[in-house]
Amino acid sequence: AGLGRTVARNAEVMTGLDVLADQHFAPLRGMRVGLITNHTGLSRGGRRNIDLMRADGIQITALFSPEHGFIGAEDHANVVNSRDAATGIPIFSLYQKGSYRPTPEMLANVDVLVYDIQDAGARFYTYSCTMLYALEASAKAHLPFYVLDRPNPITGVHVEGPILDKDLESFVGCYEMPLRHGMTFGELARMVNGERGLGADLRVVAMKNWRRGDWFDSTGLVWVDMSPNMRSLNAALLYPGLAMLESNKNYSVGRGTDAPFEQIGADWIDGQELATALNARFIPGIRVYPTRFRPTSSNFAGKSIGGVRFVIANREALNSVRLGMEIAHALEQLYPGRLNWESTRFLIGNRAVLDALRQGGDPRTIQLNLEEPIRGFLARRQKYLLY
Repeated sequence: AGLGRTVARNAEVMTGLDVLADQHFAPLRGMRVGLITNHTGLSRGGRRNIDLMRADGIQITALFSPEHGFIGAEDHANVVNSRDAATGIPIFSLYQKGSYRPTPEMLANVDVLVYDIQDAGARFYTYSCTMLYALEASAKAHLPFYVLDRPNPITGVHVEGPILDKDLESFVGCYEMPLRHGMTFGELARMVNGERGLGADLRVVAMKNWRRGDWFDSTGLVWVDMSPNMRSLNAALLYPGLAMLESNKNYSVGRGTDAPFEQIGADWIDGQELATALNARFIPGIRVYPTRFRPTSSNFAGKSIGGVRFVIANREALNSVRLGMEIAHALEQLYPGRLNWESTRFLIGNRAVLDALRQGGDPRTIQLNLEEPIRGFLARRQKYLLY
């Protein structure tokens, strides 16, 4: 929903971390800080949040890491507790053995929780659920909760896709929002705290110089791969659509290649046939060409497979979720029965959309049917926006 400017700005965005660093972290002085972060928690100048805080005399007693671990290199199900190599501070993993929440034991030496992680802008990117679970834990423990805000890399104006059904909540979708939500983490925390009545003592440190229509390349900030397979702004923009079908084990989204989330493939896909079908749909903002690739890991590791690669022709016109639905529709038309629809229920997160795709519904019609729910979401979120 909503097109931004066609000419990108060149801004010098200061993240919440930069803003707080300018204040020498005054609000945290004298407190034992629990910092929820990872390798993305860097200042504009490239320094770690931990090192900046400690240099200003702030006491960090516990670190907490999300999926992919503290240094963002782990790409497996169970990330264990560890210590920060530079400081020796204990790191509690919030991504292990089905436990994604800070426990009272983890919070025993903590007076305040601070969250500072870069988001990708899609509902199923798990850093948002890590934040929301920690927000709930802070409310229960009566601890102040700071969010050091960061940009939504794929803008705050594009909002797309189905709203999550309440009964399909999981760690890849824990709040009733669209698939591409167009919010910053600070805004999202405010919305959840307000709508769910958590009563958390939430304090968002807002960015300076960020506007809703800004893409990441307008911020002047250094791109850090948010996870091992989130390697570019192009990938982040395609991700809300391309990851919708990712729970299928017989299907590749380019993991284990040099361009994850910029190409898809399988040993049952004819790349030329699929590219022809997708280009014939004239999907706004995107062109497709056939390719072959051999993943080194993940699905089809070591096997050469056919597929297609995506070229973003107009990012303001591209509805990523519509693209994802177009791919799903084309695959079901060309290769019926190959996709396990039920496995995608938590990623798509919406029964009506899932059933429409399974039954061969036209993605244009499905997209039109999503306009009213999205308008409802935009109205709900309005009072929580900061920018």
